[in-house]
Amino acid sequence: QLHFVESGGGLVQPGGSLRLSCAASGFNLNTYAIGWFRQAPGKEREGVSCIYSNTYYVDHVKGRFTISRDNAKNTEYLQMNSLRPEDTGLYYCATAPGFRCGSGWSSRFEIYDYWGQGTQVTIAS
Repeated sequence: QLHFVESGGGLVQPGGSLRLSCAASGFNLNTYAIGWFRQAPGKEREGVSCIYSNTYYVDHVKGRFTISRDNAKNTEYLQMNSLRPEDTGLYYCATAPGFRCGSGWSSRFEIYDYWGQGTQVTIAS
């Protein structure tokens, strides 16, 4: 019953910006922790950001990415600035109803019950 639809990906040059959207259905996302993750071909999935009452970021995106939500639209956003080629990947949003961005949010993927299909982000000249 719970679904995410990601959008906003595309091709941008290094130093550019993108805003990703994660539209939720079947639940009100303001009662859940929501995480953003990414995966590039041949690489393992990695956490990017998480939001509940506070926001959290992995070190290599801190200061460049901003996670936020619009409760009226039931949508999460990931604003990505100063993009680098290593930011390339398929970006997913996911939720863990019983987890509130605590320790291990960026790596304990087994706790997330619902995942979107992903949106592709490519950073290249």
